[in-house]
Order: sequence, then structure tokens, then C-alpha cells
Amino acid sequence: MPDATGLELIAQELRDADADAVLETLHFRGKATIIVEPSKIGWVLERLRGKGFSFLASVHGLDYYPEEPRLGVHYELLDMESVDRLTVKLRVHTEAPEVPSVTPEWPTADHQEREIYDMFGVEFSGHPDLRRILMPEDYEGFPQRRDFPVGGEPVLFTFNDAYGTDYTQ
Repeated sequence: MPDATGLELIAQELRDADADAVLETLHFRGKATIIVEPSKIGWVLERLRGKGFSFLASVHGLDYYPEEPRLGVHYELLDMESVDRLTVKLRVHTEAPEVPSVTPEWPTADHQEREIYDMFGVEFSGHPDLRRILMPEDYEGFPQRRDFPVGGEPVLFTFNDAYGTDYTQ
């Protein structure tokens, strides 16, 4: 991991090139994080690739309910030569959950962006094949959002078939 000073130097280089790109830095428990403007994610990741962070290990979504902006996307980058890890985070509002896709430059993000779209509803503009990957195409809602109703559909077995759909009786 870049130490706190190394993280600030990386962030300052990004700010020098584009003052609006980096919103904040965070170094907590040895983990370096850069929080960026959502519209600048492609540009930031390309600049970090030029600094050696050439492996996109994972892309995942989060729901910060009840805070706003509520939905988050985290990108985990690795520098394989110096064995450094860097997290790049962004957050978007639920009213306009749109982030530019990084799939054209980072092909490994393809299915991960689709999963975030499917589970959280974050739309990745410019994605070559943005559609549901885990849930059926006609499914309504986003199951990993924290306001999604907890529960499920009753499973009928032959021993409770006589009770109909209410399996709790």
C-alpha cells in the first residue's frame, strides 16, 4: 500500500492535472483510498495505470443507506511490481445512478459492472452489454440495496402442500 505520504503525492499529481478529479483521500488501517468525482473515473484509472497500477483486481458496489450520495462503486487496483494496492471510490445519488463504464479500457470490469447494475441499479454508460447477469431480465428492483424488502417467496414442499402458499401456518 502506498503510505499516507505516498497517497497524498499520488492524489496531488492527479489534482495538478485535473483539479476536480480527486475529492478526498483516506489512509485508514494501512489501506490507501482515493475518492473521485464519478465523471472522472476513467481518466483517474488511466492515470493510475500510468503510475504502475495496471491490474484492476475487482469492482464492487455498496449501498451507504441512509447517507446520500447513497450508492458507491469501489475499484481495487494493484501495482504488481511494487506490490501496492490502491482503492478508488466514487459515490452517486439514487436519482441519477450513472457512472462511465471502464470496460473498454479494463476488460475485466465487464461482468463486475453488470453485477453492480443488477444488484444495486448503478448504470454504466458506455458499457458494451449492460444487462442483468444474476437476476431474471424481468426482475423488478435491486436486491443488494439496503431498502430492498427482506424476505422471500415461500418454498412449497410435498409435506406442506395442503397448506397452500402460506407455509407459516
